[in-house]
Amino acid sequence: MSISLKRARAIFVKDYKEFSRNYAISIMLIFPILLAFLYRGLGISSIGVFGFLLNFLFAFLTSFVQACLIAEEKERNTLRSLMMTPATAMDVLIGKSALVFVMSAVVLAIVTYIFGYEPVSIWTFVATIILSIILYSAVGTICGLFSKTVLETSLFIIPVEAVFLAAPFGVLLAKDFPIFKVLEYVPSSQLVYLLGTSNIGFTTGDLLKPFLITLIWTVVLTIVSVVLYKRRLKDE
Repeated sequence: MSISLKRARAIFVKDYKEFSRNYAISIMLIFPILLAFLYRGLGISSIGVFGFLLNFLFAFLTSFVQACLIAEEKERNTLRSLMMTPATAMDVLIGKSALVFVMSAVVLAIVTYIFGYEPVSIWTFVATIILSIILYSAVGTICGLFSKTVLETSLFIIPVEAVFLAAPFGVLLAKDFPIFKVLEYVPSSQLVYLLGTSNIGFTTGDLLKPFLITLIWTVVLTIVSVVLYKRRLKDE
């Protein structure tokens, strides 16, 4: 499938202009930063809190804003027109995800700086974070495609993201309830595991496992989002 960076860039610029006028969605950029300052002010700077904050950022910034961008196109009946342009599915999805990617990366960098977190392996951390942004963008795209309006987006995105956000806490119950052990393989749980890797005595496997699990989730959900987008074109 061909990808035109020029078309993707045009979609990025279009979304940026529309996003800058949408203050209701723009406010989502502030929440993670405010929470980071709040936790730091209270003297709470544990890895668990930092992991929760990053997962919160992915769930309610990356995914939610992405879903709103897709749903807004559908609400104004412009998604059909976008689909009928020469832009391919990848052009559209990359263009619409680029804005969310940039916003998420900037906010995440600020939050990481506020917490003063230093990863065991900067490359593994950065690679996993990039995959996570792509993964949650795909989740947002899928939810946006199932929504008819921006308001309806919350009905789809919040339950889905609640599962991702709560997974690391559910893992704590695995000792008493073995069924919860499956939550260890949710990306949010693997991110917390990666963040908690000790500087002393860690192995390559300790870093590789969360990265590979996140990679698998990212590939699968990205493929699903592209397939659903193409199917939406045929259904319209």
